[in-house]
Amino acid sequence: MPEITRRTLLAFTAVASVVEPTFAEGEGASRELQALIGAHEAAYVALHRVVHRVGSSSHDRKRADRIEEEALLAICSFPAISRGDRRAKAEYLLATEARGELDLEEHMQAILHSMMRG
Repeated sequence: MPEITRRTLLAFTAVASVVEPTFAEGEGASRELQALIGAHEAAYVALHRVVHRVGSSSHDRKRADRIEEEALLAICSFPAISRGDRRAKAEYLLATEARGELDLEEHMQAILHSMMRG
């Protein structure tokens, strides 16, 4: 049996630190989080449709904006306990933030409160 040297151990440690862990089977986002993300995506599309529609009223725009905001807050508030939910929530919110959409104080408060649950 070959002897394990310090050099071999360091080589294995280096490889282990570079290899990114993969999701185990079944560690995707929960159906509940997928539904929340789907609802927000639909609300976001609807908001843009109302904003760009000729003749849309201020009332229509405010209503669509409120629905989109509530859908996003539902994702921010979701207590992501599983690894798959944490990853999906983080990826979605990072993409949303990159568009400049995660800009309300309520968003951050909801995210922080969701981290305390579970």
